[in-house]
Amino acid sequence: MAEAKFEYVFPAIRGIQAQREYYVSMCPLRLIPKIFLFDEVELVPEFRAQRILNKARIPEISRYILSNRKGYVFSAITASVDGEIHFSPMGTAGEASRLGALHVDMSARFIINDGQHRRAAIESALANDPTLSDETIAVVFFVDRGLERSQQMFADLNRHAVRPSRSLGLLYDHRSDLSKLAKLVSLKSEAFKDVVEMERSTLSERSRKLFTLSSIYTACAALLEGAEISDGEHAAQICAAYWNEVGKRIPEWGYVRESKMTAGEVRRDFIHSHAIVLQALGVAGRELIRLPENTWKKRLHSLSKINWARSNAKVWEGRAMVGGRVSKSSHNVTLSTNVIKRCLGLELGPEEIRVEKAFLRGRAE
Repeated sequence: MAEAKFEYVFPAIRGIQAQREYYVSMCPLRLIPKIFLFDEVELVPEFRAQRILNKARIPEISRYILSNRKGYVFSAITASVDGEIHFSPMGTAGEASRLGALHVDMSARFIINDGQHRRAAIESALANDPTLSDETIAVVFFVDRGLERSQQMFADLNRHAVRPSRSLGLLYDHRSDLSKLAKLVSLKSEAFKDVVEMERSTLSERSRKLFTLSSIYTACAALLEGAEISDGEHAAQICAAYWNEVGKRIPEWGYVRESKMTAGEVRRDFIHSHAIVLQALGVAGRELIRLPENTWKKRLHSLSKINWARSNAKVWEGRAMVGGRVSKSSHNVTLSTNVIKRCLGLELGPEEIRVEKAFLRGRAE
């Protein structure tokens, strides 16, 4: 008797790329962890076709799926099939020759070229919510042509992949309440209106913008950290009120809006528009806004006494700057926050005191 042959059958579209056939199908999520393999991590890089799986990313992606059951979206997984396959078209001419069924022997191996973290996250999400099992993800199948070809596919698939800037990611993020708040504050507050770069996370010398959306986001996150605020509109009003008062004490911000100075001149000569100082102002403001409104507004008058010039190396070198260049490390944020807190008459916390003492000891040596 002939040996029974078992196979997977995928509804598929056949295409041609680089003179080779490939196939696009829709796979139920329940099949993804069962049939798609990932190179064992103990293999050395030259014998793998993918990067090592970063397990720290998996819970984050899994939570994204589970938290957005009606809104999550994934790009296609790309896989190589190492085994016997054949395509059965619906017809012999035109579109019918491209549509059909892809038959894959069950002994074949499916090796992921791109999408290993999506695969692992899908497996994790399914364990928490089995109702995901019948939903689908697009899969692009290539015929396996050996390790060298698989490695080249990985290199080619990632060669031109460019992550969007953080500012653009925040601009297009409609799920995060903090992202929405940062956009609202950037557009509505007097301090930031018309001077925030919404798309890029770095500013060129010729940019007419003074801040980036990503820096506003970080500053507002620092300002509201630990606050129990359920109303987004109210939170935005608190942030706008605080930053408007800060802006009144930093005249150069207003000069840019009034075209008395260019944004490039301010960024070149002062540090107060840089992300590190905005974050430090947010950290200090977190404690300040717990006071009665009239009190914290009066306290902010003292910001006018700070010399924000980059040439003021006595204050800012080692705190906001290292070797004359602005540094955004958490250590430098703390040291910059200490200057602002002392100016506003706020006490330093235990960690801030520790960092300050270490900084002063280093200067004395």
